[in-house]
Amino acid sequence: MNRKPEQEAWSRLYAHAAARLGGGFAERVLRSAHGTPPRAWHWLRDAAADCLRPGFADRVLAAAWDRLEIPSYGSQLALSALAAAACLAAVILFHDYELAAADARNLAEWSQIVAAAQGLGMGAR
Repeated sequence: MNRKPEQEAWSRLYAHAAARLGGGFAERVLRSAHGTPPRAWHWLRDAAADCLRPGFADRVLAAAWDRLEIPSYGSQLALSALAAAACLAAVILFHDYELAAADARNLAEWSQIVAAAQGLGMGAR
């Protein structure tokens, strides 16, 4: 067989890559692209459950409770004070905004009344 060196290199590269991929590579790629069917997840869950020793969930919960830190009274008080301060600041800012809006609205209305009164005053002369 008389191949060109480039074709021979591609052929060797293809053979090397195919040997590394293992069986079912194309099927695994398609399954990944289209998602795993629910029955496969059930099978994986059952297979994983078979690998765990009995009492695994209890040991995980016990370890979590052992590492759980109960907040101190001081930290709870500080968090409450911080939340109250944030709420108070929000109320003050909202009140200030509403007060400024009401002042602007009243000033505009009074400006209209003054202009109307001046117009009446000019017409009376």
